[in-house]
Amino acid sequence: MQETDVVRALAALAQEVRLRVFRALVVAGPAGLTPGDLAAQLEVAPNTLSFHLKELSHAGLISQERQGRNLIYRAAFDTMNGLLAYLTENCCEGQTCAPAGAAASCHC
Repeated sequence: MQETDVVRALAALAQEVRLRVFRALVVAGPAGLTPGDLAAQLEVAPNTLSFHLKELSHAGLISQERQGRNLIYRAAFDTMNGLLAYLTENCCEGQTCAPAGAAASCHC
């Protein structure tokens, strides 16, 4: 993942509604959610949600697919995994990070 893509993704997630939307889509998994379901679940006005979905889409964090009369939004898991890999690439000086509770063996 390129640094510019990482910055774009992090900037998109640095807003509380967009972070909540993205997390809800991650939880929904491959089935995704319609905008109506997202708006109801997150208690966000549809026009506000539309703006945030557009921002997440431009950052490559979500995808949109038309199924009949509905739009389905899904988390872009490849992008999410690329972002996580980029952020942890040099964790613990290149060594495998220790599990929780064993932080003493990791110099992070």
